[in-house]
Amino acid sequence: MLSALVSAAIVVIALTLFATSGTNLWWMLHAWRTPETYHETFYLPAVGKPCHSFSIIVPARHESEAVLSATVARLVNQTHPQVEIILAVGHDDPSTVQVVQKIAAGQPGLKISVDQSEVKNKPRQLNTALADCTGDIVGVFDAESLAAAELLAHVDEVFQTSNADVVQGAVQLVNFQSSWFSLRNCLEYYFWFRSRLHLHAQKQFIPLGGNTVFVRRTLLNEVNGWDGNCLAEDCDLGVRLSALGRKVSVAFDPRLVTREETPDTIYALVKQRTRWNLGFMQVLHKGDWRKLPTRRARNLARFTLTQPMTQAFSGLVLPVALLTVVAGKFPMVVTLTSFLPAVPTIAMLGFETAALRAFGRDYDFRIRVRDYVSLVFFMPAYQLILSWAAVRSAFRFFAGNFEWEKTAHTGAHLSTSATADDAA
Repeated sequence: MLSALVSAAIVVIALTLFATSGTNLWWMLHAWRTPETYHETFYLPAVGKPCHSFSIIVPARHESEAVLSATVARLVNQTHPQVEIILAVGHDDPSTVQVVQKIAAGQPGLKISVDQSEVKNKPRQLNTALADCTGDIVGVFDAESLAAAELLAHVDEVFQTSNADVVQGAVQLVNFQSSWFSLRNCLEYYFWFRSRLHLHAQKQFIPLGGNTVFVRRTLLNEVNGWDGNCLAEDCDLGVRLSALGRKVSVAFDPRLVTREETPDTIYALVKQRTRWNLGFMQVLHKGDWRKLPTRRARNLARFTLTQPMTQAFSGLVLPVALLTVVAGKFPMVVTLTSFLPAVPTIAMLGFETAALRAFGRDYDFRIRVRDYVSLVFFMPAYQLILSWAAVRSAFRFFAGNFEWEKTAHTGAHLSTSATADDAA
């Protein structure tokens, strides 16, 4: 009886993980399913006259002058004629306050917003800065974001032609040779912003990215801005706007992506993913996704928001299940079924190899043979890191620990972006 129960549990776990992995794989390949779908993901040419004004918020905390200055320089040099920039800082961060004051002194017209909240996090800084925004459209860029000069002109065109309430631009990590895990981290972003988010917009449920996202100011004020207690304020805002039936357009062009850097250490990556996972769990628990207008959208939301728990579950039980199968004596069908989750994983590895070539072509990066080898060789280790972060976030969620662990920025993307710009 015990053997039969263990066999049944192994089969159920394997089938569940196989279905989850297969679904994720199918959705991640959305942009490449047909030529029509592929071309629909791109920005339209900015041929119309700009008719919106922009307020760009740059939340900064414990940032270096070199990193923040590079971000501001790219925003100041936008070709769009109506752009105001608000640097958002906390009153308890004097070093960053001094940095933004120095930058503002050299750039007339820049605004500085100082958040006085006792609890400090990104959404609270955004909400404080929102009160200083006067533009039709409010955009958010992280402190290490390098925006393309023509980005806002193209975003304006999307608002005009699609009558969207929100436009999500693409973000790309670029320092793919900084560490053994940075290549995989960069490729994750490539799949997410190049493909997956377009599917979410089509299905009318989208967990917005927290960077290069643009929302009509009147709409932001209508929904009271960002949730000041949520660690994934971008995802939460996307869920709430999706539930209201607001239109979100997602657009991509490798020339217009916002360039950023990967976390500099494994622990920094784990802390970043822990924060994201915790935020997704908070949004799931809040339940605004239940107000989505269609069952298909609600199912997509449920599947997406439970991914951290699914990943934590798989990280805990899959190794145990495989060891049990290898060490024990089970029927052949149970043993074969236990390895089913490996099928979409291996298939994903093949698609990642092809995507790495496309990644290099899109961004004028030279992809070496050892990059392909690294992509394959370090896949298990990278999945273990993500599972570690998922398990860590699950423990923190049930313990009620929602401490905001900020990702440090070292400027690793600056030299990579400069090299790519010179090559272009």
